[in-house]
Amino acid sequence: MKSATVIIVAAGRGERFGGNKPFAMLGGKPIIDWSLETFEAHADVGAVILVLPPGRNGGEFRRRYPKIHAVVPGGKERQDSVLRGFGRAAVETGDVVLIHDGARPFVSADLVGRIIRAAAAGGAAIPVLPVTDTIKRVRDGGVVETLDRSELAAVQTPQGFKRGVLAAALDKAVRDGYVGTDEAALAERAGYPVHVVPGDPGNIKITRPEDLKLAEALLHV
Repeated sequence: MKSATVIIVAAGRGERFGGNKPFAMLGGKPIIDWSLETFEAHADVGAVILVLPPGRNGGEFRRRYPKIHAVVPGGKERQDSVLRGFGRAAVETGDVVLIHDGARPFVSADLVGRIIRAAAAGGAAIPVLPVTDTIKRVRDGGVVETLDRSELAAVQTPQGFKRGVLAAALDKAVRDGYVGTDEAALAERAGYPVHVVPGDPGNIKITRPEDLKLAEALLHV
């Protein structure tokens, strides 16, 4: 397997959290360190691109993680940050690019490997979990319809793409002035099939302060 490039997006404002989430402390180190350790140790990852808030050069991370190829400032939207990171993706590290949320500390080596393989085989791949709650579409304070949860899935990161697929998807979004909620949406919109692989229930995203408490508890399970 050729190695992949990982873009870790950690430039968000973290308004629901009350600060930039990837730099909050978890188990004695910044949240972002946990995923950096996983990617640094993974045999199929050749390079890491860090997208950080403007003004942070990431020197403290570059000293600890030799696979960090570049640190770039984030943009206004997540999509802008991904585009900037993709501009520095190392061609020599293979044809697969992964995008990962800096606020998902517990990504496993197994999930990383499965996404790399699925993206290499099919062009685009995302990890998903089945939706267990009943989901209703609501409008103006009332229920419009109840959705069939057997066809719904919660999406995680890392999301994986062949380099050409991600380039085309980002380019089309820029040309059309379209902003998507994730990179898979851009690939779908550009006409590429997006394949799914089973996600990992432990691969939680820290969005609110209570999520950090859950993450701390998971460290001791």
